[in-house]
Amino acid sequence: MKPVFLDTVGILATLNTSDQWHDEALEAYQLLLKDQRDCLSTTFVFTEIGNATSRTTLRPVVSAMIDELTAKGRMIEPTSDDWREACLAYSQGYPGAAGLVDCISFQVMRRLGLKEVFSNDQHFAAAGFTLLF
Repeated sequence: MKPVFLDTVGILATLNTSDQWHDEALEAYQLLLKDQRDCLSTTFVFTEIGNATSRTTLRPVVSAMIDELTAKGRMIEPTSDDWREACLAYSQGYPGAAGLVDCISFQVMRRLGLKEVFSNDQHFAAAGFTLLF
């Protein structure tokens, strides 16, 4: 079974109990753990997560996630080709289209043959990926 891609929206919803998607995200994440699904993400996604949680008590939790994904070889550094393709896709977007980090995520997911994303961000669905909550 292919790994699941961890997106910013999903991780933040899981960590933040006041997030409107918290319950759905937590349920989906617990199912991933129960099914022992491998999860991976990118340094760009975790840059977003780190920035979003930097003024909260979640910093140690996010740091632990980064350490775990890195130790397991599941923290992906986008290649220069990923970067170029993502920048091209971003430049061709319109206001409200996927942001640059999402474009990088799409490119990495395609390169690795991933179909499922731990998110409910409709930009991923529009790009052809399966949302897990």
